[in-house]
Amino acid sequence: MNFRRCILLLAVCLAFAATAHAARRPNILLIVSDDQGYPDLGCIGTKPVLTPHLDRLAAEGVRATSFYVSWPACTPSRGSILTGRFPQRNGLYDMIRNDMVNYGHRYTPEEYAVSPEMTLGLDVREQTIGDALHAAGYATGVVGKWDMGQARRFLPLQRGFDFFYGHGNNGIDYYTHERYGVPSLFRGNERTEADKGTYATDLFKRESLRFIRDHKAKPWFLYLPFNAPHGASSYGKETDVPAKGKKSADRPPHEGVQVPDKYSAPYRAKGIADNLARYYGAVTCMDEAIGELLAALRDTGVQKDTLVIFFSDNGGSGNGGNAPLKGGKSTMWEGGLRVPFIARWPGRIPAGKVTDEFLTTLELFPALLSASGAKPPRGVTLDGFDLLPVLAGEKKSPRTEMFWQRRGDKGARVGNWKWVSSEKGVGLFDLATDLGETKDLSKEKPDELAKVRGRWEAWRKEMDAAEPRGPFRDY
Repeated sequence: MNFRRCILLLAVCLAFAATAHAARRPNILLIVSDDQGYPDLGCIGTKPVLTPHLDRLAAEGVRATSFYVSWPACTPSRGSILTGRFPQRNGLYDMIRNDMVNYGHRYTPEEYAVSPEMTLGLDVREQTIGDALHAAGYATGVVGKWDMGQARRFLPLQRGFDFFYGHGNNGIDYYTHERYGVPSLFRGNERTEADKGTYATDLFKRESLRFIRDHKAKPWFLYLPFNAPHGASSYGKETDVPAKGKKSADRPPHEGVQVPDKYSAPYRAKGIADNLARYYGAVTCMDEAIGELLAALRDTGVQKDTLVIFFSDNGGSGNGGNAPLKGGKSTMWEGGLRVPFIARWPGRIPAGKVTDEFLTTLELFPALLSASGAKPPRGVTLDGFDLLPVLAGEKKSPRTEMFWQRRGDKGARVGNWKWVSSEKGVGLFDLATDLGETKDLSKEKPDELAKVRGRWEAWRKEMDAAEPRGPFRDY
């Protein structure tokens, strides 16, 4: 074979290799933290919380500063992540929660089995991102907080996922894995107490590492919703149970955030109050787990072929505040709706970039379809768009507005105008100059107020006209 033919053959081989690499569908690691506030990353620099691995992930990818969730608390927010649809469109627009615990009621297993937390869930007609990626040939897994219902028809193995290890409800004790005394950890479709006594974050790390290492033969999608740094769903002491008829304000105290002492002690040593030390410690412990997962991507040779996304499910609660944002979890203020966001995809997303483009969790479903080549569900309205070109700096975000409703509380952002109408306050704010929502411009800008409220009302009519879904609509 002469020299020219050798050069030609080498060029063909290199071109084939490049094409094959370009055509390889990425693994996807979607990490969601629980009640982690907007400023609660070390790289932001306003709090003493240590998150070296997430800070490095941000340095190697893109951090978004105007990223919003679709609801200011757990269940509806997570439903939008999985479906790409407003909570009011997919029907899961409130919490699936047994509120009798607020009055000190202790559920027996028999009572719990027929309670809302066991009988309600994401409508079975909804198509999840697990469904779409599984149909596209991905290995799909969920590790952590599912929160989409615990009856078998609602659990991940029936919603497009091959693997599930975690809890189906919205909170557990980190060590007993019980929710108000009821064992709540699942492996697949069955409850398990095999790991009772082990800290939940460590278990979710273990199972995630196993999933990554066990699925080298084809692309995989791992949805990893931690329960950290959410407070533990634990009872107070038996003697703390209030008398029958007492108000929820008199409910027994709970432990708050749980974390091994080695993570909270360094913060307490700096004079930080115990409740904040435990919160920061839980974030640091979670960050350490994420660091081990990122190392596993590197060690298994798939780092360059893996899209990693991290964000919180809603604003922070009990975290010392979300400054410069106002409010926190469960509110329509920015502190309840705007959350930290990081994405890394080597070669596809630039490193070390910070973007203030207007983005939401509704953009995730279309983005993962685009990245994987999966087909969108037929006949289903998605409420977002592919955010990857925005993160890559190739285009501006097409999103100009976003709307929220939590029971009687309403919120809207149109351009930089933010309108809030809620029990905790009302007003019109210019986010371009007043990120902390301190100056109500309703009287000064009546035309802008009417415009934003009009857009919210049009959105509400669209949601009302959508096909009714359960568990809260027309069931």
